[in-house]
Amino acid sequence: MNITQFSIEEIKDPTNIIEGKRYEFLLDVAIDEEDELYSEAGIEVRVLIGHHNEEVRILNYFIIDKAENEYLDFALEDEEEEMILAFCKEQLTVEE
Repeated sequence: MNITQFSIEEIKDPTNIIEGKRYEFLLDVAIDEEDELYSEAGIEVRVLIGHHNEEVRILNYFIIDKAENEYLDFALEDEEEEMILAFCKEQLTVEE
C-alpha cells in the first residue's frame, strides 16, 4: 500500500465538548494487484485522527472503492494502520 495523494481538513467542534483536535484525512492509495482490496479505479481511505496532549491516534477509518463509491467491509492490517498513522503524524507536524 502506497499513499499517492492526500487531503487534510480539521474537523471543528462548535460545542467544544471534544478535547483536542480532530482531523479527516482522505488518502488515495495504490494497492498491489494481488491484494484483495485492489480495484482498478483505485482505493481511498478516509481516516479520522484525534490529536490531544501530544498523542495522535486513529479514531476510525473507512475504505472506499472509488469505482463504485462505496464503503468496503475490510480492516487494514496492523502494519498498514501503523504506516497510515505515521504518515498522518508527519503531515500534522508539517501543518503546525
